[in-house]
Amino acid sequence: MTSDTPAPAPADGTLDTAVMPRATAPPITGFRAILRRIGAVLLKEVLQLRRDRISLATMITIPLMQLLLFGYAINTQPRDLPTAVLLQEQSDVGRTILRALENTKYFRVVRVARDEQEFDRLLQSGTVQFGVEIPANFERDLRRGDRPAMLVAADASDPVASGSALAALTSLTQTALRNDRAIPEQTAPPFEVRTHARYNPAARSQLNIVPGLLGTILTLTMLIFTALAVTRETERGTMETLLAMPISPVEIMLGKIAPYVVIGFLQGTLIVAAGVLLFAVPIFGNLALLATLTTLFIATNLSVGYTFSTLAQNQLQAMQMAMMYFLPNLLLSGFLFPYAGMPQWAQYVGETLPLTHYLRIVRAIMLKGATLADLRYDTVALVVLMLIAMTIAVRRFRRTLD
Repeated sequence: MTSDTPAPAPADGTLDTAVMPRATAPPITGFRAILRRIGAVLLKEVLQLRRDRISLATMITIPLMQLLLFGYAINTQPRDLPTAVLLQEQSDVGRTILRALENTKYFRVVRVARDEQEFDRLLQSGTVQFGVEIPANFERDLRRGDRPAMLVAADASDPVASGSALAALTSLTQTALRNDRAIPEQTAPPFEVRTHARYNPAARSQLNIVPGLLGTILTLTMLIFTALAVTRETERGTMETLLAMPISPVEIMLGKIAPYVVIGFLQGTLIVAAGVLLFAVPIFGNLALLATLTTLFIATNLSVGYTFSTLAQNQLQAMQMAMMYFLPNLLLSGFLFPYAGMPQWAQYVGETLPLTHYLRIVRAIMLKGATLADLRYDTVALVVLMLIAMTIAVRRFRRTLD
């Protein structure tokens, strides 16, 4: 039988569907075909996004975080700034002036200094933003009409934080003793307020920004570098080789972090040198102390980044975690906005961020000549944060090994 001869029909009269050609639906063309293809790709992206929960959380969390922080935590005109007072005499007039000072809402007395050395140390360490000194014989000179002077020393290393408060002092001399009838009527103000802007008397923004950039750049680069450390090994398929080596998780972490400590130190040296040469930023403190505490800050950020590396499943997730952590560091540390002007809850959050403590350290050393004794609180805070991050990272890496 040739191929042109049709096959005989079955004896029972039924049709053999195996040999009959099947009818096919006409292909979808035109606009419907375009929508169908787009819908297929859209469904695939939705399913992939559902699996990648970190990316989904990032898209929702970052706008919400920005809205809350800018709406509630950021204040460009800070109030209730911490203030220390030094009373060279105990008098009703002095206490009246201090109450008037607090009534401006810019000053909040938190410390009473015993002598001038403690007064200067409180400003140098950054414990207070302002210092108010009422000299001896102030009330006697006031009642005589001699116009005595009250000293207000301001930590002007952050010009934005101190500017509005210093401007509010202009009305203090007119309102402080308005109800005190024992003070003689005068056309001139009864006393004088002498302001002394310390550490940045010219209110140059570079003196505040350049030291802050040192901490901000180190935070960003160190987080990104180490956030990719473990996920890179997994994606390249070299994790199995690493696990086969007779090495502990702590040794792996230290070995991965050590090169970036050197890189971060070189970055910091470059930024400080540029600040001194290009922007005339002074360094009044000890360079060795600055280098030591900068190394501690770098190690803290590397530990945090390594923790993200053990939590993420791929490099994209590690980058997203690093950026989500960097955003509150940028906004709540006092780099962009005055730290003292934030509400109490935002300051509590800021205390858990390494950049907050390092900004105090670097500005105090470079602009104020602070010593380790002045910076012991922020130094201890960095050490604690580093140990916490290292502990979490080692435990997470052990689970990865298992």
